[in-house]
Amino acid sequence: MSEIKKVVLAYSGGLDTSVILKWLQTTYGCEVVTFTADLGQGEELEPARRKAELLGIEPQNIYIDDLRDVFVRDYVMPMFRANALYEGVYLLGTSIARPLISKRQIEIAQETGADAVAHGATGKGNDQVRFELSYYALKPDIKVIAPWREWDLTSRTRLIDFAEQHQIQIAKDKRGEAPFSVDANLLHISSEGKVLEDPWETAPEYVYSRTVAPEEAPDTPTIVEIAFEQGDPVAVDGERLGPAALLARLNELGGANGVGRVDMVEGRFVGMKSRGVYETPGGTVWQAAHRAIESITLDRGALHLKDELMPRYAELIYNGFWFSPEREMLQAAIDRSQEKVTGMVRLKLYKGGIQVLGRKSPNSLYSLEHVTFEEDSVYDQRDAEGFIKLNALRLRLLNRQRQG
Repeated sequence: MSEIKKVVLAYSGGLDTSVILKWLQTTYGCEVVTFTADLGQGEELEPARRKAELLGIEPQNIYIDDLRDVFVRDYVMPMFRANALYEGVYLLGTSIARPLISKRQIEIAQETGADAVAHGATGKGNDQVRFELSYYALKPDIKVIAPWREWDLTSRTRLIDFAEQHQIQIAKDKRGEAPFSVDANLLHISSEGKVLEDPWETAPEYVYSRTVAPEEAPDTPTIVEIAFEQGDPVAVDGERLGPAALLARLNELGGANGVGRVDMVEGRFVGMKSRGVYETPGGTVWQAAHRAIESITLDRGALHLKDELMPRYAELIYNGFWFSPEREMLQAAIDRSQEKVTGMVRLKLYKGGIQVLGRKSPNSLYSLEHVTFEEDSVYDQRDAEGFIKLNALRLRLLNRQRQG
């Protein structure tokens, strides 16, 4: 590691990664390339460029990439085809962003001749695993620097002292203990730590920033129609939109109606449990609509198999195995299932809730002829008797054996 000449740092421009930037320069004496990904986090990214320049980074070594459409098209959409939920509730907003950031870091390393990459994830969390599994999957011989596992800046006070010694700008609200940690992208915003560490204590309302409180949402419901083509949403209320624009529109609609709040205690891959508060308004609307269109376009066996595969698929993403062969195998099966998942879904959004009002598809498997309560000529109800008796045979034999 002492022979590192150039490192690509995943850089947000915040206090932690700015300290890491200087620490890399002073500890390794290496050239640093900064990479800031625009994933729709809703923040101005040019300040990150200015901070990097102030810390001595040459303009050609500062990368700020708009990856919003790539993020939604190549990562969020494939994941949502699977209806992925971790531990039944988490829509994986942070997890799905890490492989894209890692991939671009490795690309930049190859473009610039860097021999190492670095991230700002701590040694207690999942992100260190996600970043590094992705790095090694894409470039097995890459060197990885994880400052939080190496340095002695083990407290906020030491971090700030280091920043002041090296004339690193510190936002005034960073001089005290931050109330909670936030991670954001176009799919979600997550909050954890500090005021949220006690799972018994209700999350303060100021933690939420993308959704209104359900009780404060409008008294008039919002009706929205979402069009799907082969499993992916392509239009909202008749307007075709690009991937990022579509998710942004759903975020607006869901957030205004208090949709998409989750407060959960999750099992981290590293072994401990943590409490997180997530807001995924657009994703929550998206998944409800997707399940509705699947309900009329997927065969029962395919739909049920998808639901069986989903927890494993979600766990792979949560644990950082996006680039693993098993995730790719599952993805191939999921994508195959979506070929006929085309149509329209109408939803009602109201005070934190989502109700499906209607669904239609040119590929619908729903047959009114077969399910009608009126007289029909396509289904002989007497056939059910043999069906039931055959399915009951093993149960009857089992009962006789138990009765001796």
